[in-house]
Amino acid sequence: MEIEEKIKLNRLFDIYKNLLSEGQREVMDAYLSFDFTISEIAENLSISRQAVLDSITKAEKKLKNLEEKLSFSERLDKLEREIEKLKNKRG
Repeated sequence: MEIEEKIKLNRLFDIYKNLLSEGQREVMDAYLSFDFTISEIAENLSISRQAVLDSITKAEKKLKNLEEKLSFSERLDKLEREIEKLKNKRG
């Protein structure tokens, strides 16, 4: 996964993580926040590597679908740009 994609996914996770299942949150937190490998996550959670991969795939799809429908990340980006413009006008 490219670093830009991982940053975007991390932002979506920060915004929508409470809409994921507990298991998906746990796996995604380890994957994104702590940068654990698939094997490390599987070992720490006592689940198979395939279960970790399935969880990541499903969570990623859900996060992207939520953003597509709700656009919170996009709105935050726009607000941040507007704030920066206002700061630049002041200074």
